[in-house]
Amino acid sequence: MNTQDKEKQLIRATLPYAKENRTKSWGTTFSTLAVIAIAFVGIFAPTALWVKILSSVLLGLTLVRFFIIYHDYAHNSILQKSTFAKWLFTFFGLYILAPLSIWRRSHDHHHQHNSKLYTSSIGSYPIVTKEKFLSATKKEQRLYLFARHPLTIAFGYIFVFIGGMCIRSLMNNPKRHWDSAISLGLHLVMGIIMYLAGGWTGLILGLIVPSFIAFAIGAYLFYAQHNFPGVYFADKNGWTYINAAMKSSSFMKMNPLMHWFTGNIGYHHIHHLNAKIPFYRLPEVYREIPELQKAKTTSLKARDIMACFRLKVWDVEQQKMVGL
Repeated sequence: MNTQDKEKQLIRATLPYAKENRTKSWGTTFSTLAVIAIAFVGIFAPTALWVKILSSVLLGLTLVRFFIIYHDYAHNSILQKSTFAKWLFTFFGLYILAPLSIWRRSHDHHHQHNSKLYTSSIGSYPIVTKEKFLSATKKEQRLYLFARHPLTIAFGYIFVFIGGMCIRSLMNNPKRHWDSAISLGLHLVMGIIMYLAGGWTGLILGLIVPSFIAFAIGAYLFYAQHNFPGVYFADKNGWTYINAAMKSSSFMKMNPLMHWFTGNIGYHHIHHLNAKIPFYRLPEVYREIPELQKAKTTSLKARDIMACFRLKVWDVEQQKMVGL
């Protein structure tokens, strides 16, 4: 069997898993919403400050999970043809500063062009070759490094979502992405409501801290899942869909609790192989298809995080990502 046939066989092997369990889809949605509700109660009820702080952290982490559920809905893998789901996730997209119009456009482009040099930076972190970086102007180099800087990712709330997802899309195409303005407005209104409900404590712990936590984790996951030691990039002529999934998307090892909070998005190579697989079935696919257990890995350990952040440009001669 040649390589192309093996690749087709691997994709075919995932097809039986690309079917949702409707009851489980609703169950995971409502149970996650219940945790979010509990966190809000912990923040705004007359509780001790340490309870409010823990609830704020819980809210930030659980928003990551609900974002993955939203992400699956946008991939049409769960809860399609439901009016309630449509309104729920449309509202959540606005609330989380990732309206459906811009999220679908940028994220679909990411899936179609992941790991392609020069065309993968829409919906992804920019990647250039070492040669192109060295020939760029100082301003271009600074902008490139800023987009990939650890602090930019840590402050993903400001730079990636408010700035990149909403403001940039609105400025580039206001007619197409008018919902970005609604998202920014809703975020401001939510801040005002939380301030009126709980003062500065309510605003900080109900909106600002959870947003910083959720967006920092989300921004880093998206970075590390495609910028890790051993990642592969190719030009358009050398690009294949299977390589983009298996060589350019990582399996991020986590403990069970973090897999829950991140909605199993650590099984990212499987998600890129078949985006129609619901998030709650990804571990099942990993267990039952041995070929998928050979993915390149990273983790949330400090040494792996540092290793990912050291990578800056693609070295064509060495065929790997390198630092400067």
